Amino acid sequence: MPDPLTYRPKPGEIPTQPGVYRFRDAHGRVIYVGKAKNLRARLANYFQPIHSLHPRTATMVTTAAKVEWTTVNTEVEALQLEYSWIKEFDPRFNVKYRDDKSYPWLAITLDEEFPRVMVGRGAKKKGTRYFGPYSHAWAIRETVDLMLRVFPVRSCSKGVFKRAEQSGRPCLLGYIDKCSAPCVGRVSADEHRAIVQDFCDFLSGNTTTFVKRLEKEMYAASEGLEFERAARLRDDIGALQKALEKQQVVLGDGTDADIVALAEDPLEVAVQVFHVRGGRIRGQRGWVADRVEEGETPELVEHFLLQLYGGEEGDAIPREILVPALPPEAATLEQLLEERRGGKVHLRVPQRGDKKSLQETVARNAEQSLALHKTKRASDLTTRNIALAEIQEALDLAEVPLRIECYDVSNLQGTEVVASMVVFEDGLARKSDYRRFVIKGVEGQNDVASMHEVITRRFRRLLDERGDAVVSTGATATDGGPLLVDPETGRPRKFAYTPGLVVVDGGPPQVAAAVQALTELGITDIAVCGLAKRLEEVWLPDDQDPVIFARSSEGLYLLQRIRDEAHRFAITHHRNRRSASMVESVLDDVPGLGDVRRKVLLKHFGSLKKLRAATVEEIAQVPGIGPRTAEAIAAAVAKGSGKMTVNTATGEISED
Repeated sequence: MPDPLTYRPKPGEIPTQPGVYRFRDAHGRVIYVGKAKNLRARLANYFQPIHSLHPRTATMVTTAAKVEWTTVNTEVEALQLEYSWIKEFDPRFNVKYRDDKSYPWLAITLDEEFPRVMVGRGAKKKGTRYFGPYSHAWAIRETVDLMLRVFPVRSCSKGVFKRAEQSGRPCLLGYIDKCSAPCVGRVSADEHRAIVQDFCDFLSGNTTTFVKRLEKEMYAASEGLEFERAARLRDDIGALQKALEKQQVVLGDGTDADIVALAEDPLEVAVQVFHVRGGRIRGQRGWVADRVEEGETPELVEHFLLQLYGGEEGDAIPREILVPALPPEAATLEQLLEERRGGKVHLRVPQRGDKKSLQETVARNAEQSLALHKTKRASDLTTRNIALAEIQEALDLAEVPLRIECYDVSNLQGTEVVASMVVFEDGLARKSDYRRFVIKGVEGQNDVASMHEVITRRFRRLLDERGDAVVSTGATATDGGPLLVDPETGRPRKFAYTPGLVVVDGGPPQVAAAVQALTELGITDIAVCGLAKRLEEVWLPDDQDPVIFARSSEGLYLLQRIRDEAHRFAITHHRNRRSASMVESVLDDVPGLGDVRRKVLLKHFGSLKKLRAATVEEIAQVPGIGPRTAEAIAAAVAKGSGKMTVNTATGEISED
């Protein structure tokens, strides 16, 4: 592992101008590209003590063997050069937003004598106007088929066009009036280009003008007794309206905008962008990328916008871009996009109204995309087997850990301390084996002592159940071993099975506490590891350095899922207990209401919110609660009738 101090430049060598820097590994490959307003100040951040760096940054600087830089005149030039180098070198430590699929475009070849409309994918070409991208190619073709009734633009290939030109006979579309047949001279090049221009204007959002014009022509034809022409115009209007129905109006002011939203977790980020033109959703795109560099939402937004629009020009960049958070250098990025667009570009965070509502919709799509991505990875048997094998190899386990148990402790400043135990068998959650613990023997906020208690209690139960269980002759356990059952009831003893791996949420102190608890019980054959909060580091007992998994490791991904599930389960338990204790504390001063009747009341209503909403008569219907006591309860809960808020990070419930 290279030491960053071996290639650290001398402070005086690094300029203070704006610029772009590159880190290279020992083989000369570029592994990271970044920009800075002040190169000296920015690069100094990378050469701090390793323990003070973010884990991703520490991994990058210890992988690198050299750093180099290029100065530029302005921050905009730095952005442009950063984009060019990321595209050229594809650095492994830069976030790379790639399409999860290839999105189709609707293209019009304006550089040809007789422009052609077509559906295509891949890179854009000069001289061609593009609309989209769209979610599905069939949706574009269906829309184009409807619009060709009104705008009979050429849609055939060059080969078909030349054959028709040589034979003097148009193709089928020319016979059914879905092509103006410029190949046989039905229209001139100028007349055909005028039709193409109308087609482009309609797709650009100028729809009302065409519909009103066709309606006017239809009424005029009807008054002139040209009923066949009027009927055709009526059908054309219906085709346009049907095409418009496929594109929902989301912004009533006819805005051209791209709406961007992110869904993040410690290892991955899902991005969704809706393309709105003329107030209508014209297309949607989505990505799921690995988070391989340090940065919060503003930095992720900047990287995404730079990669999305870095190679675009003109109409491909909208006037307005709605984002979940402004990039750190929003003004500089706006200036770069304005230069490429040739007009004003505004980066905004919507605060209210239709735009805020639409961004919330895009955010839900991003969350669903990330959840679907995780589900697909988790449900694949081959992927799960690879993950378990990687964990076995990285942790040097004797066998593949088919049963993994993970423990997490949750508390609020030392109050209502609880713990969770989640179980994964063969890489899948086994929720029937989940357990919750209320920590009783620890005072104050002491995660290490709490972890020691919960491990002791769980594995003492294992020893007790395994001691008096018998082996079933008719079935096997889920891990392939013998099924241990209760000798009296015949039911399986779920906690009589030894896990292949115990995972604790935390670093070396929590790992040491778990190992000590197992040792005190005489258990020495169970592997233990700890996961740091961000899951980049896996700690083993008595090891000074953590185990670092590869960023693309399926084993790391599985450990993340297990840790997140344990954390979720613990937080849920903690919130429930806090809510219950709030109800009890509100009722402490009610005369004649003891512990038993308080618990009955809590069980009946379930929450403080429902109790507050109840009438005196409804409270009096609870067994053991009389009319006078019900009135006292109603008065007590009314005193604390402020708004309840829940801190989703800590589980704290408070009243305003």
